[in-house]
Amino acid sequence: MNKIEKRLKELKELIAYHANKYYNEDEPEISDFEYDMLMMELKNIEKEHPELITSDSPTQVIVATGKVDTHFTEVKHEVPLQSLQDVFNIEDVTEFVNRIERTVERPEYVVEAKIDGLSVSLEYVNGEFVRGATRGDGLVGEDVTLNLMTIKSIPKKLTENVTVTVRGEVFLPRENFEKINEEREILGEKLFANPRNAAAGSLRQLDPNITAQRNLDIFIFNMQKIENKEITSHYESLQYLKKLGFNVSPYTTMCNNKEEIIEEINRIGNERGDIPFDIDGAVIKVDSLVQREEIGTTTKTPKWAVAYKYPPEKKETILEDIVIQVGRTGALTPVAILKPVKVAGSVISKTTLHNEDFIKDKDIKIGDSVLIQKAGDVIPEVVEVLKEKRRGNEKTFEMPKVCPVCGSETIREDGEAVTRCTGIECPAMLFRSLVHFASRDAMNIEGLGPAVVEQLLDAKLVSNIADIYTLKVEDILTLERTGEKSANNLINAINKSKENSLDKLINAFGIRHIGLKTAKILTKHFNNIEEMQNAKIEDYNNIYEVGEIMAQSLVKFFESEQTKDLINRLKEAGVNTESEKQDIVDNRFEGKTFVLTGTLPTLSRNEATEIIERFGGKASSSVSKKTDYVLAGEEAGSKLTKAESLGIKIITEAEFLEMIK
Repeated sequence: MNKIEKRLKELKELIAYHANKYYNEDEPEISDFEYDMLMMELKNIEKEHPELITSDSPTQVIVATGKVDTHFTEVKHEVPLQSLQDVFNIEDVTEFVNRIERTVERPEYVVEAKIDGLSVSLEYVNGEFVRGATRGDGLVGEDVTLNLMTIKSIPKKLTENVTVTVRGEVFLPRENFEKINEEREILGEKLFANPRNAAAGSLRQLDPNITAQRNLDIFIFNMQKIENKEITSHYESLQYLKKLGFNVSPYTTMCNNKEEIIEEINRIGNERGDIPFDIDGAVIKVDSLVQREEIGTTTKTPKWAVAYKYPPEKKETILEDIVIQVGRTGALTPVAILKPVKVAGSVISKTTLHNEDFIKDKDIKIGDSVLIQKAGDVIPEVVEVLKEKRRGNEKTFEMPKVCPVCGSETIREDGEAVTRCTGIECPAMLFRSLVHFASRDAMNIEGLGPAVVEQLLDAKLVSNIADIYTLKVEDILTLERTGEKSANNLINAINKSKENSLDKLINAFGIRHIGLKTAKILTKHFNNIEEMQNAKIEDYNNIYEVGEIMAQSLVKFFESEQTKDLINRLKEAGVNTESEKQDIVDNRFEGKTFVLTGTLPTLSRNEATEIIERFGGKASSSVSKKTDYVLAGEEAGSKLTKAESLGIKIITEAEFLEMIK
């Protein structure tokens, strides 16, 4: 295989990989521009070496732009939802117009903003919305009707009783995107990369209630087919769709020649920073449907349209300082303070530098001249340091050893890029700490959810986790939309939480690497929280289920002055800090490990686990060679299969109950 053939193979594999990450997993690893450049390189190689073109090349077939999820019903599109040929410069646009004008006489064009979202088809019968589907691979998509029903801008009934299929782009306005990512950060969930992927992930939810919470929107941009009505042009169809009640993009303009087309492309490009949703280009289409038939299509794209993709705009500026922002999870993020510069329609004065490794890899120094661009036209980023412009007075940045907000020690664990604050009382982390502390698997304070926590913080009624236990009914009544009954219920729930078992409290602290399961294990080995505070790393390591990293995390947490202060205040408030020692009936299961799988006839998993532990045994969540018994109920899954392959004894609930007689 020569050098060109090797690169061709690499490009095909890269394009297939990144298409799958983008369309099917909704987790892109590169920008749209970088993906487009890979595809362009492939096209150029194949243009120079046509003998190397194969039938499975991404240039010859529709790339895997959406495999049908097995959880959804397949929908075969009666009219294929084709993709468009991309062009990246005005010369290509001119070439497209010249080709069209050589093929048909006096063509007119429609130029539209290319919305960066998820393409769908909507079917209406006699004016009623009956089915909606994702684009999928263009030929077969997924039935997401119930999810589409939650989008308010999709009419459920049209103004006329027509049978029509339309195509639209589901998108997420930037404002909604930012709110969703804020909520996901609070809950410790992975953030969406951009609005397009957030929209795709939202529309393909199995629970329509989740989709409804995302506040998606849609613009209809094409009439796929219509019965008993004659439509002669695309622009005419858009006006008719608007009359039927559809939300049609306002960024749609008629043009008569290439000069007007280029002017409109530039106008949309200049305004895209002010548009409240993402666009990644401008689409140029021949307006006449008769002329479209004459011009024709390929198996992959129509010949009567192209998509002009805007290049990422780069601007030079000065990186004046690097400051630290402490997030709600305790992560320390370096932020570049920039000399303000206008990029893609908006003024940029700061941008994230992600982490310590990012700064070192790009060799970024305070005072550097840098190039800024908006990744995906949304998030500004430093793409290059102009080292040739250094004057010698630039300063090297170092991550702080203590948190700039609370003064606690910072830590960067092996294998992680993020540096974190270790202070449980850190004001920057307080919102998330309070939400987690009150959550179901922690102190389970019913009524103390994110919205109420935010109100308490805004009203300055709490500045520390322990302040929860100083709240009074009259404090809660000062919160907006809170009645006397709700206030009493919340105070009662707070007081009730004082009696929780110690494992709930340990989990509520949110100690790194320590969840509810480990918290329960700890309370079986220590009589109270004081013993945990005084324990050394080797004491924790002596517990079978606690590893080195967990032990280090526990010691660091309990050594912190902020932790000591919090525990003292919780004790003063009457919160339980003693372990509930479970009586061992006898030790018949000592040294034995059980794994539970499936639904048992009478016992819940918690009940079965408690029985096993009362008889000195251990309940594990995974099957291994060390497992002694698998207690299996109905609909037992892969754990049962693995147990059978390892020759582990499988018992029913009846046999289990017989063992404890």
